[in-house]
Amino acid sequence: MQFMTMKEYWHIFNPMSRRRKITWIVLVVFAGFIKVFSFFPVAVEKYYSLGVYPFVSRAQRIALGWIPFSVGDIFYLTVLIWGTVKLFGFTKRLFLGRLTGAYLLYMVQRIVFGCLWIYIVFNLAWGLNYNRTGIANQLQLQVRNYSTTDLQEVLQVIVSRLNDADSMAHVKRPWLAQHAYLFMEAVRSYKELAIRYDFATYKSPSVKRSLFSYLGNYLGFTGYYNPFSGEAQVNTTVPLSIQPFTTCHEMGHQLGYAKENEANFSGYLAAHASNNVAFRYSVYFEMYIYAARGLYVRDSNLVKQYTHQLDSSVKRDYRDLSAFFRRYKNPLDPIISRLYGKFLKVNQQPQGLMTYDEVIAWLIAYYKKFGKDAL
Repeated sequence: MQFMTMKEYWHIFNPMSRRRKITWIVLVVFAGFIKVFSFFPVAVEKYYSLGVYPFVSRAQRIALGWIPFSVGDIFYLTVLIWGTVKLFGFTKRLFLGRLTGAYLLYMVQRIVFGCLWIYIVFNLAWGLNYNRTGIANQLQLQVRNYSTTDLQEVLQVIVSRLNDADSMAHVKRPWLAQHAYLFMEAVRSYKELAIRYDFATYKSPSVKRSLFSYLGNYLGFTGYYNPFSGEAQVNTTVPLSIQPFTTCHEMGHQLGYAKENEANFSGYLAAHASNNVAFRYSVYFEMYIYAARGLYVRDSNLVKQYTHQLDSSVKRDYRDLSAFFRRYKNPLDPIISRLYGKFLKVNQQPQGLMTYDEVIAWLIAYYKKFGKDAL
């Protein structure tokens, strides 16, 4: 590696145009303002989540929702290709001994400049929702630590609801393989929910099949939200039993519930409100998995009594889901999980991947406030 000469140093810093210097200053100040603003959840809720964000997100969906494929996926693919080309160029310079100090400094400037833009756009487009007061505040729920007895009570209701929906849900399920039907029913679910809760109002749909569904099986995702395009992507290669809830979960992200436990709860409320029995089955199936996993951690023997109560077809769905994920298990799973867990922790979700399971705390609080019939 060569050291930077004074001439190269002067070339890097001195000719920076006044316009570029101003751009740097504006970006740094704006990023700092966003960070400080994020420390005030009440203000974020009022001025961003319920103020600016609904207009931004709907504008995104109006602009791109009519396009039949995921524009966000194309964007991600383009960025991946661009990054690969840049990495190849950097590696080539490294092996040819052309990595001068001036070039490295230039690259650092470009990376920092790009990160500032990404940070600002990400937060303005969606990311500030990680810092809102959220759905528990909107419903005035007292979400707190719960006892094993609380968990058992809710799990018993879930098992009952799951078995009740079982037979008719399996009759309806083949329709879910038609993506247009799946997404249309998810939109209808939120319309039903919005009759009771205004905050669930969802307009200008933009729910699409992920172009990376098969890759997603190896990466471990069933769906994701693209904050830069406002599109909700669903992995349509996973078992049909979980696709309705996954779709409602990703739409919850579109409504501004950034944290995974809140998107899960928004998805629960929507699928639960649906007139489609396949959707209600799907959400109880998912809630059973979360609740049973939570109870297993506390007392593995207690879970057995609830497992025995499940209808045989429900047990078969669970075995099929487990077999599906085992089929795509690969050596990169621990690395991917660790990286994603760190991403969640950075974005106000200290429990990492376990944040998804925290939906049960919301469900128990909802149960205590509205009673058994509300579940």
